[in-house]
Amino acid sequence: MSRKSSSKYGNLSLLGVPAFWPMTMAAALAEAESEVIAKNIKFVEEEIKIHAERRPQPATPNKIRLDLRTMLLRAYGEESAFPTLVVAPYAGHTAVIADYHKGQSLVETLLANGVGHVLLTDWKSATEDMKDLEIDNYLAEMVVVIDDLGGRVNLVGLCQGGWLSAMVAARFPNKVNALVLAGAPIDTDAGNGPIKRMVHELPVSFYEELVALGGGLMLGKFMLQGWKNMHPEQHYVEEHIDLYEHIEDPAYLAKEETFKRWYENPIDLPGRWYLQAIVQLFKENRLAKGKFVGLGRRLDLHNITCPTYLLAGAADDITTPEQVLNAQKYLGTPKERIMQKTVPGGHIGLFMGARTLKEHWPEIARWIAAQTAQ
Repeated sequence: MSRKSSSKYGNLSLLGVPAFWPMTMAAALAEAESEVIAKNIKFVEEEIKIHAERRPQPATPNKIRLDLRTMLLRAYGEESAFPTLVVAPYAGHTAVIADYHKGQSLVETLLANGVGHVLLTDWKSATEDMKDLEIDNYLAEMVVVIDDLGGRVNLVGLCQGGWLSAMVAARFPNKVNALVLAGAPIDTDAGNGPIKRMVHELPVSFYEELVALGGGLMLGKFMLQGWKNMHPEQHYVEEHIDLYEHIEDPAYLAKEETFKRWYENPIDLPGRWYLQAIVQLFKENRLAKGKFVGLGRRLDLHNITCPTYLLAGAADDITTPEQVLNAQKYLGTPKERIMQKTVPGGHIGLFMGARTLKEHWPEIARWIAAQTAQ
């Protein structure tokens, strides 16, 4: 046998000689071990990569229309069309949740289904000099945005952005043409979700101590830890196992990196704003009860008379369906002009889930467009 063929088939020929079996097995194990080591190294490198502090970026081309203290206002589509303002959540993560990824973007879905001009509140992470900002400061800047857009808009409020939108609509009914509340905790006494239980069981001093630890801010990393602790098995075990098992799958890694760039990079909130929300909205349910004071006046949801669409997630454990859908009890909008829908899935999926964006949001977008055309 030539030297070349001996090299190529050497191990196979040794298998026929029992004396060489241990040597052959050791060589095979060494080769397998090197593959495991390489996989482990790649896994560690990927873990570091996806947890690196890289700020997520919106997926759809846009321009900055306003740069305010609390937000950047991002503009999409044609300025000549009637404006629809998407009010993103301000609960520890960036507004990219509304413009997450091509094919998985609420902004993109709205634009593709008749909503020609979309604006997005890209909330800024609070800095030390913002620690004493209140809900009123955010309401005031939303009013500045609406006036800059001509004084009347459609509002699409997501989660925390939903109760901010409802406040604006109650305080200035003439400024809101149509209202969408998606996963928005309006009646925080409703249902029996973990957030409701946690807020009512823990004393105010607990939240005050968290703000004190943050130097007057509610740090995003504290909130992120709280979200993860709601599903510890998923975040501390299962997701790492899944990553390891898919470490050779480029499509999986790209998807995971995009999500982690958003999820693992939280933003900070003003401590005063956060404590107001915890006490007045979630502990005392003042907005639903008509007792919350916004921009100098007690807000009555019955003052909202515009067409309204309520969207809830059947498995949402952040904002239970009851907290969203109960809004119809308090609105002044005639019942026949209130649309409501409960869709499969949880909280985040309401805003960036591919299935929800494909199967349900196009209908909502066309509904918004129809209200604009009237």
